Amino acid sequence: MDQVISLVAKFLDLFPHTPGSDPIVTPSTINNYVRMKIMPAPVKKKYTRIHLAYLIMICTLKQSLSISVVSKIIPMNISEDEVKEIYDDFVMRHRSLCRLCTEQVKQLAVDVFDLDRKDDAAVKHLVVESAIYSHLYKLLTEKIVALAIEPKPEEEAEIKSEKSE
Repeated sequence: MDQVISLVAKFLDLFPHTPGSDPIVTPSTINNYVRMKIMPAPVKKKYTRIHLAYLIMICTLKQSLSISVVSKIIPMNISEDEVKEIYDDFVMRHRSLCRLCTEQVKQLAVDVFDLDRKDDAAVKHLVVESAIYSHLYKLLTEKIVALAIEPKPEEEAEIKSEKSE
């Protein structure tokens, strides 16, 4: 368990962490994910690469999604090959979007990085623009989840009636 936590922390070191605060993942969070069936249980208390893949995806996605939405995005009870495929796709998309974000930040922050024009207003503008981007992407994500992942009221009624039969 300690090795798993250490590896996940190493792979996700881009997340802000201050000394004394809770780590990105703890033994109890891993146990909760297993209990909630968000990730597979260890086999004889041994964790594999598949467990690491699940933890990396879960810990990354839960930064902006609820754990219930994350559980709908990352399926359980699939083959190891399917998990590898999902993880590889996740990593490819993460890298691609990190590059895109870096380029956007460079464009937005050109005045911040210009040492000849040291301007406190440019920093404030970058903070405001970053906050607006963050809010817009959060709204977009919530809308997509509501439209594509969360069951619609008529689907919920249908599911309830099927269960009662």
